[in-house]
Order: sequence, then structure tokens, then C-alpha cells
Amino acid sequence: MAKELKELTSRKENYSQWYQDLVIKADLAENSAVRGCMVIKPYGYAIWEKMQRALDDMFKETGHVNAYFPLLIPKSFLSKEAAHVEGFAKECAVVTHYRLKNSTDGAGVIVDPAAKLEEELIIRPTSETIIWNTYRNWIQSYRDLPILVNQWANVMRWEMRTRLFLRTAEFLWQEGHTAHATRSEAEEETRRMLGVYTRFAEDFMALPVIQGVKTESERFAGAIDTYCIEAMMQDGKALQAGTSHFLGQNFGRAFDVTFIDKEGKSEYAWATSWGVSTRLIGALIMAHSDDNGLVLPPKLAPIQVVIVPIYKSMEQLKQISEKVDAIAARFKSLGITVKYDDADNRKPGWKFAEYELKGVPVRLAMGGRDLENNTVEIMRRDTLEKETLSCDGIEEHVRGLLEDMQRNIYKKAYDLRQSRIISVNDYEEFKSKLEEGFFIMSHWDGTAETEDRIKTETKATIRCIPLDSEAEEGRCILTGKPSSRRVLFAKAY
Repeated sequence: MAKELKELTSRKENYSQWYQDLVIKADLAENSAVRGCMVIKPYGYAIWEKMQRALDDMFKETGHVNAYFPLLIPKSFLSKEAAHVEGFAKECAVVTHYRLKNSTDGAGVIVDPAAKLEEELIIRPTSETIIWNTYRNWIQSYRDLPILVNQWANVMRWEMRTRLFLRTAEFLWQEGHTAHATRSEAEEETRRMLGVYTRFAEDFMALPVIQGVKTESERFAGAIDTYCIEAMMQDGKALQAGTSHFLGQNFGRAFDVTFIDKEGKSEYAWATSWGVSTRLIGALIMAHSDDNGLVLPPKLAPIQVVIVPIYKSMEQLKQISEKVDAIAARFKSLGITVKYDDADNRKPGWKFAEYELKGVPVRLAMGGRDLENNTVEIMRRDTLEKETLSCDGIEEHVRGLLEDMQRNIYKKAYDLRQSRIISVNDYEEFKSKLEEGFFIMSHWDGTAETEDRIKTETKATIRCIPLDSEAEEGRCILTGKPSSRRVLFAKAY
């Protein structure tokens, strides 16, 4: 394990390679036999499960329920909303046949040409079309509204250049799809779910985010408005950590989803959709981890406390185990997840390195002297600080330690972002600061042409128009034309 850690590329040397090394060595995921797709390994999936539980509880607290819709979508459905199909056409995987058969030369199986589908099916890149076709059967009156549905699912968006968790052809996510009687209700829902994502990112992921609205060219395909949360990674690049879309009546019209309102008039339903995906695991890694391995916020760590015995004889191990069993039971009574690693095929030093690499927040070690003195050594992963304390009341101390670590990890990420977000008025300085890894607040003239030219010349995009930004008269960073507000520029994943 010491050798494996030594082979972990440092962030300063090559941030991209550090990330790739860490995903593999921490046993989170690996590339699969299917090009562009990944295998999420048990430890990585355990993090996703903790994210799911937290988010699912938050969704249900706001009145949403879970459902499931088909993976396959008739091609004609995507043709019904022009902007939507244009936005996803180049990313779609298409099913054309429904059967295989053995080849005549005995070389294996081939697609049976006689089994061609009358209409091709699309593996869902997102589910607005199939869901709104279904909603047409569910909605007749304003009394049927609102519909507040969420789906936990997988999607497929064909990617040529992939990176584990951050960008893969298939990924896991949740997608909320709601229908409303009025525009104001739908817009309120869009903002409410942005707030849910913000609370999740900051309270659970310890990830400070900037709430904003996307420019027209960056909106979700088929949306009237797209709201987002943007987070800074340690290399200064932005990562979009969640989106919430106000879809207007576009999908209501496309799929003829009408209802009779309170005045007896026929009206198209108003729509929203919102989602986050397994790319949040990538965000978690890049925002907090270090050259020793993962640093996981305690609220999302699969194992919050690991206990490692250090012993010279089996009799001593037995005594330590009896002591640890009682301590572990007290941890569990407080809802703290704990693992006692008494496996005899690895030495304590190897275990220390492994759990440090995997980002377990708190490590306890108990040896023969600790047994005699009723003490235990404690190490916190975020600072690597150690202390030796009495076993009496240790569970309360560790609970407080976990809470402090959650706050400290957030503060470290927040302080980094605040130190790297600046206002810039000169285009040359703008380009220079981008290369140094800054978030930049600058004026923009509001045109797609200027936005595209800046992206071409600098690889920076307008991440969002921050919701808390105030009106300010100025001049566009590129064209010098009048601007009434600064927007957030950054390079991004």
C-alpha cells in the first residue's frame, strides 16, 4: 500500500492524472469493456447510495414521489419538441433491431435483418418526452395538478472523450419532472429545487456553490430558463453541480397535455425538470481530496470511523476486540457508521494507509498499552492530526469531531473559492487570470456572438448569471459595449 500511495500523482504535478489515479486506487470505479462506460465499484457506489438517501429524503420533504419510466423512447417522441431534439440528437444511442441470430459461418451471432423495428427506439438521454406523453393520460383537470414526480435511473449520452464519474456515456442520476396549473407555480418549483440542491451541496457535500441562471446558449434543450449551481474545484475550474429547468408550456404543447382550469377553460400544463448525477462523486473528489487520497465529508462517508487493533498475540487481540466491541456499539447507538478491521492478513501500517487513501474521516488505533491505560489513538483525516484520549466518553468526542470536520472541510473549500473569485475589466487580464485558475466576474454585452468568441479564444464559458449579483453599469470585457450586470466566467469540466 505504501508503494501504491507513492504512485499517486500529486495535484501540483498533474491534477488530471491525480484525479484519475485516485478514482482507481481508492477503489471507486474503473473503465468497463463497453467504450465510454464505467463500472462503479462497491465503495464508490456506497457514496452514491448516501447521496441518494439524503436527496430522496429532501425530495419527499417537499412533496415529491418516486416513479419509473421506460428506458427506451420512440424516435418520434423526440421529434415533437424541436429545441429538445436538436439539443440531444448527436448524443443519442439508437436501437434498430429486436433480435440476434447465429451467423451461417458459425462465427457467432449477428443482427437478424428480419427483426428490424418499425420505429427506432432511443435509449433515454433524458426522459421529458416519454414522461410528458404519459402525463397526457394522467391530467384532465386542475384537480390533477400538480404532479411532483422524481425518477432514479440511468441515461445514455454518447461521449467521445470520457473521464470516470465526470463524463461517461452512461451515468446514474435522478430526474424530477413536474406539471403545474400556472406559470408562477412552475417557476416557484424550479427555484425550490435549486434551493434543495444548494442545501444538499453545502450541508452534505461540504461544497460551497454559486446559484445562477444560464445564458440562452447554455440552457437545457427545450427550457425557457435553466438555473444551476456552480462549484469550484481545487484547480480553479468550475463544475456544474445541479440544474433546475423551467420548461414553460413547451412540452405541454408538444404532447398535447391540457387540463380544464378553474374557469372551465382548456390550458396547457406548465413544466419543470431538474437533476443531479454521479458526476457529484467527481465533484466530491476534486473539491476536497489531497495527495494522500480521498477526503470525504463525514455525512457522505460510507465508513465514518474505522478501528484498527495493534497486537502482539491472539490473547491480546481478544482483549482488544472485547473492548472495541463495546465502543463500536456506542458509536452505532449514535448513528455513526463504524468498521472494526481485525483482519490478520494485513499489518496495521497497511491498514492506516488504506483508510487514509479511502478518506475514512476518523481512525482509531488501540494497542496493548492503550488497553492497559483505557485509551485510544484518534486521527482525523482532514488535518491528519492525532491525539490519545480516554475510552470513556469517546463516542461523544468523536461525534463532535465528525461535526467539526464537516464544517472544516466546507470552510476550506469556501476559503479557496473566495480567494480565487475576482472582478476583471480588462480582456488581457481576463485571459491571464483564467490561466491562473480564477473564477472571474466580468461584464458581457448579452450577445451569443460575444459569448461564443470568448469561449473560442479562452476556453472559458459563462457559467451563470449569479442570482445574488446586483445591477452594475459597465462595459463588455471583449466588445466594450454597454452591460448592466457582471456574469461568472470560468473554465469548466
